[in-house]
Amino acid sequence: MYRKEKLHLLVTSALFAASITVVTAYMLHIPLPTGGYIHLGDALIYLAACLLPVPCAAAAAAIGAGLADLLTAPMWVLPTLVIKAVLVLFFTNRSERLLCRRNCAAVVLAGLFSPAAYALAGCAMAGTMTAFVPQFLGTLAQGVGSGALFLAIAPALDGVKLKARV
Repeated sequence: MYRKEKLHLLVTSALFAASITVVTAYMLHIPLPTGGYIHLGDALIYLAACLLPVPCAAAAAAIGAGLADLLTAPMWVLPTLVIKAVLVLFFTNRSERLLCRRNCAAVVLAGLFSPAAYALAGCAMAGTMTAFVPQFLGTLAQGVGSGALFLAIAPALDGVKLKARV
C-alpha cells in the first residue's frame, strides 16, 4: 500500500473515532432510568465498518466508543473496547454499496449482539444475573435507534457514491 493511501486510512479512521466519541458521549445522549444512556454512535460504527478495512474500523469503533465511555461512564470502558470492535465483524466493506444484504443483516445481528454482550458484562459487574434484562432492554433501544439511523442514511450515501469517494 502506498504511503498516501496509508495516511488516508489513518486520517479517515481517526475522524471516525473522533466522530463516534462526540456522537456517543454528547449528541442525542439520552440517559436511561435503569442506568446507562441511549446514543446514536453505533450508526457511525456501522458506517465505518462498511467503509474501512476491518482493522481500521475496529480501531475506530473501540477507540471512539471507549473514549466516550471514559468521558461518561468509565466502568464500561473495557467491555466497550471489546464489544464495539466485534460489532464491525458483522459488516462488510467489500460491497459496492453500503446497503447490501449482508449489511442489512449485520444491523440486526449487531443490534442483538451488543445488548446481549453489555447485559452479560453488567451481570459480571453486578455479580448477579438479575441485571441482564434491564441492561439488555436499555441497550436494545439504543441499538434499534442506531440501526434505524444507519438504514435511513445509507441509501442517501449510496446515492452520492460515498464508497467510491472514500
